[in-house]
Amino acid sequence: MEEKHFVYILLTENNTLYCGYTDDVERRFKAHLEGKGAKYTKANKPIKILWKKEFNTKSEALKEEYRIKHKLSRKEKLQLINSE
Repeated sequence: MEEKHFVYILLTENNTLYCGYTDDVERRFKAHLEGKGAKYTKANKPIKILWKKEFNTKSEALKEEYRIKHKLSRKEKLQLINSE
């Protein structure tokens, strides 16, 4: 079975955005909801998945996750979400 690699952006209840990497978006979102996904989403409860994109390799996905987390402003993240 071929591995899947996704980058996703979540909206939290206090209107912040969280970006992450996973091989299964729905399972990861469920973990976030249960407070097991990440330290950030334990403190900032996620409401919904706003955006997700599949990549061919883990390396590509992790590079995009890094770019979104560290290089894009909130406004640019929202433009990315709305462009697809």
